[in-house]
Amino acid sequence: MTPADLLEVGRVAKPHGLHGEVVVALSTNRPERVAKGTVLQTDDGPLTITASRPHQHRWIVRFAGVDTREAAEALHGVVLSAEPLDDPDALWVHELIGATVVDQHGTEHGPVTSVEVNPASDLLVLEGGGLVPLTFVVDHVDGRITVDIPDGLL
Repeated sequence: MTPADLLEVGRVAKPHGLHGEVVVALSTNRPERVAKGTVLQTDDGPLTITASRPHQHRWIVRFAGVDTREAAEALHGVVLSAEPLDDPDALWVHELIGATVVDQHGTEHGPVTSVEVNPASDLLVLEGGGLVPLTFVVDHVDGRITVDIPDGLL
């Protein structure tokens, strides 16, 4: 798998304590990404998780070979990446970007440029600036997202 095929799953926010633990802010809702034994990729090579636990909406993680606060400080800001998970029922951000949004009447509303995190429902951000809550997504097949939206949303 090439680096281009990897997905960002989180970032090291800061060191935690004196013995090499770090706070990781996940960009995924899949806690198995920080399970013991998981290998995450970075620009400087792989990091293997030896322990993790949830902490205030983030995770405290210990990586193999990171045993001091200084070593943990050196990881500040490091992007953590991993291979995509195989889950046919999931909508993945990397699959949504660039896909064309089509409503229930067959009208195309343009491509998705990004996905914005929102407490109620993540939002598809369209090229023209329109926002579509993910709760309105009916289907996603081959670069085409079908949505059932209320009249006047776009």
